[in-house]
Amino acid sequence: MNSVEAQVREYYDTAGPAYHKLMGSIWHHGDLAAEQEGLSPEEAGKALARKQVAAAGLQPGETALDFGSGVGGTTIYMASISQAYFVGISNNEWLSTQARRYAAEQGMSEQVAFLTIGDEDYKNLIAWPDKSLDMVSWFESVCHLPDKASFFAAAFRVLRPGAHLVGVDWIQRPFGDNQTDEQIARWIRPVEEVISIPWLGTVDSYREMISEAGFRVEVAEDLYPDVECWGSTPVDDGQGWGDYDGELSSVIHDGKRVLDAARSAGVFSVGRWVARKPG
Repeated sequence: MNSVEAQVREYYDTAGPAYHKLMGSIWHHGDLAAEQEGLSPEEAGKALARKQVAAAGLQPGETALDFGSGVGGTTIYMASISQAYFVGISNNEWLSTQARRYAAEQGMSEQVAFLTIGDEDYKNLIAWPDKSLDMVSWFESVCHLPDKASFFAAAFRVLRPGAHLVGVDWIQRPFGDNQTDEQIARWIRPVEEVISIPWLGTVDSYREMISEAGFRVEVAEDLYPDVECWGSTPVDDGQGWGDYDGELSSVIHDGKRVLDAARSAGVFSVGRWVARKPG
């Protein structure tokens, strides 16, 4: 049987082209205030990326690692606004190829690189020496990892003292009439099964894992407090997920269906964390 990590890699062989077609180069949720102002999903996503780069205090000429970089849109955008050097990593070569192509189109190939790593290399980030990086970021990618704690421990090792880990990720939470673990699981478990997620954490479970890795957590928050989290996929399906007719489109349709149900129940949301390595 394939490992969970291999299943995620294979999932993106199908989902990657669909996400690229439907969302362009930036795949994650955006800043809620930007969304409420009527900005596009892309601009709202960039607003959230700016917030994370600012929180990390990343400076020109420094070096950052973006974990789960997808087709590269957010990684390249963070590099452009910070003038830092970035390496984006994923375990899917199709994603890395698209990201390299996009970097070349944007004239950013000398500032941003994209690497395909082994399925379990996230557990140690062995390609990077101790205390060698000025920021580690992730945007809605750690949710796919079965051993999230090992990733945070590896990030702690490769960051220099005083540097930051910043992240955004899918979470589960109690909401409205859905308060117990059983009630929440009714909506969250189908999301995990269809979208190849071993388990969704919470704002607090991520805070605990990051703290246990040695970081001082400065921000741990739900980005959609007290409201349903629709983000870049509003209920009217303006992006066309329901009409997608590419390869294995039923997987995309099923993902949209179960995620919409979890959004409507209020138990799906997105969290944000900022943490500093002491020193």
